Amino acid sequence: MSSSPRHQTGDPDLDRLLVEVLDAAPAVADRDQLMDILVTVAGLAGDGAERLNLKITNAALREMREAFRLFAPFTNVPKVTIFGSARTLPDDPLYVQTRDLARDLADAGWMVVTGAGPGIMAAGAEGAGPERSIGVNIRLPFETPNPLIADPNLVSMKYFFTRKLMLMKESAGFAVLPGGFGTLDEAFELLTLLQTGKAAPAPIVLLEVPGGTYWRAWEGFIREEVLARGLISEDDLALYRITDDAGVARDEILGFFRNYHSIRFVGPRLVIRLRAAPTDDELKRINRDFADIVTRGRVEPTGALPSEVSDDDHVELPRLVLHYDRARQGRLRSLIDALNRLPSAPPLAPPDADAAVAAGTPAGADTD
Repeated sequence: MSSSPRHQTGDPDLDRLLVEVLDAAPAVADRDQLMDILVTVAGLAGDGAERLNLKITNAALREMREAFRLFAPFTNVPKVTIFGSARTLPDDPLYVQTRDLARDLADAGWMVVTGAGPGIMAAGAEGAGPERSIGVNIRLPFETPNPLIADPNLVSMKYFFTRKLMLMKESAGFAVLPGGFGTLDEAFELLTLLQTGKAAPAPIVLLEVPGGTYWRAWEGFIREEVLARGLISEDDLALYRITDDAGVARDEILGFFRNYHSIRFVGPRLVIRLRAAPTDDELKRINRDFADIVTRGRVEPTGALPSEVSDDDHVELPRLVLHYDRARQGRLRSLIDALNRLPSAPPLAPPDADAAVAAGTPAGADTD
């Protein structure tokens, strides 16, 4: 099985049967991917996989299908995911902060995605309102979905890993409020995805209330233990922003798309799509300030590259192209911030539909 080409089991008769299954479905688009899924299923049967492993695979695939169907109608709507404690009470100032942020983003045209539970999750749903809320619930014996989110905008999952995938995959921005182990797990997962380039660049806001110490204490540990030991780079601290102001949090998320639109790798080159091209003087400053992440040549302006044209991939947008050090994701975030601050950048606005789609796409999935 491992030596067989993709889309084949190695058994011609079995392959023909799998093709017949696709024909009967009927499968029209992306048949190569669907065939790969069937080949994997056939491989599990041939491997004699244990029943528990099959149950995990079955549940995960089923849950992902349900979540894909939930999100599909909202593909062209920008989304923000809000994480935080299920134990936060409605009279807690953190609840109010979350509700205000969710309301502001919903008013700006965004949808708010939460884990559909109580506490901070309920605050996010309350602020956004039922038409602007999406819930990805985890089934727990001691917790039920909050009543602010209901079908068809709610999906429930057995596994945390499938839930985290859907809470992160579809969104163009993230806000994290103080919480317990689960919230910290989600925050570190987000930072890991951005640090390694497994997710497209996105704003992460760590929101607290005035006078609160949660995120500053967390950052103290990050700086004094993780950074000081050389376990992360100073650049990585640019991947998040700590604030105690819901308005600043809102502007951080919306402002990320002031000029930046999306990225795509074309071969070894990184293409950064923008809303407005930098002037010649601005481009000189960019090359001066970010020469450390350019592995060859310079940051250059360009039109849509041939593969982008063939895909009709935002061909109308101006672009910058560079040979980029992929280990420097924190510096890439700083470059995006610099592009958003250019005097030539357009006024602050929420991302359009295309930007929301691009922002929610893992960077590795958009590589030629």
